[in-house]
Amino acid sequence: MARLTSLHGGNLREAADVYGLAPEAILDFSANINPLGMPDSLRQAITENLALGERYPDVEYQALHRALAAHHRVDVRQVMAGNGETALIFALAAHLAPRHAMVVIPGFAEYRRALAHTGCRISEYLLREADGWQLTGRILDALHPGLDCLFLCTPNNPTGLLPQADLLLAIARRCAALDIALVMDEAFLDFLPQCPGMIPHLAQMPHVWVLRSLTKFFAIPGLRLGYLVAGDIAGVAAMRQRQQPWSINAFAALAGEVILSDGAYQQATFDWLNSARPALYQALSGLPGLTVWPGVANYLFMRCDVAGLALQEALLTQGILIRHCGNYPGLDYRYYRVAVKSPVANQRLIAALQQVLSGTGPGQ
Repeated sequence: MARLTSLHGGNLREAADVYGLAPEAILDFSANINPLGMPDSLRQAITENLALGERYPDVEYQALHRALAAHHRVDVRQVMAGNGETALIFALAAHLAPRHAMVVIPGFAEYRRALAHTGCRISEYLLREADGWQLTGRILDALHPGLDCLFLCTPNNPTGLLPQADLLLAIARRCAALDIALVMDEAFLDFLPQCPGMIPHLAQMPHVWVLRSLTKFFAIPGLRLGYLVAGDIAGVAAMRQRQQPWSINAFAALAGEVILSDGAYQQATFDWLNSARPALYQALSGLPGLTVWPGVANYLFMRCDVAGLALQEALLTQGILIRHCGNYPGLDYRYYRVAVKSPVANQRLIAALQQVLSGTGPGQ
């Protein structure tokens, strides 16, 4: 059993407190953040616009919404930005107010928490290791008229696996036929430039709501910025009316106006990930005692097959934090998630794992 209780990665404060470490001494593989760091274009923009902190942001965030709409080539009325994607998950659940929702497990914990706030009944659709943890056509048979909401994460968190595009469209059509609102969490899809996701289909699918995050790809989790896109213009307008005023700080809003046009940063990210992820996957797969799944995002999902080894705790003795997945419904404490980081950091992880798995690490 892991000693850390956080439902999310990136909680360096808890890890430092529990294990007696300095937070800055921990190499964090638990949060899936782009290791290239904040784009230089945004650093410069913030530096040049520090006076934004001295006045209220535009309460309607018109420039931000225009930038997001232009990026996706949609009507600006289809877009709503928020204080991180998680805030939008809760806002969307409140707006949809489902009576009976389905979540796919393992999956992001905040879907369940947001739905629980609405008082709705929650059913689970369990991904199977026998299917390689991949979503399959079985889910089409699991959808029924008693449901009125389905949450899907593509790529899935924590597995990093992306369902086939034709299956996702089949799910969307099945949801339309059964009057089920489909919420597609595409928080990590920016790392896959060849995958447009569901946004191009929204004009024909008003029952689909797409959630996006800018914090992972652009390495700005401290700024908190996410957005949703939907074909239901009236629904988006209703959500905007209910949104608390000034819910996005001025520097986060500025980030959304700047970073989407930073093509050089985006290409550098693709170049890094296309090299670093396969290399890390190959290295992890070559370690005895680990089973690794070939994720497509900026993180990898794995199982520790060494009986009795608390892998997260063992790695923390070497100052490395990985994400245990035992608190994901459908998983146990043999399962872990690791971010893809820089080649130097990835090599440090591999070296530490070699010691831990062989029983030669500190304290073993």
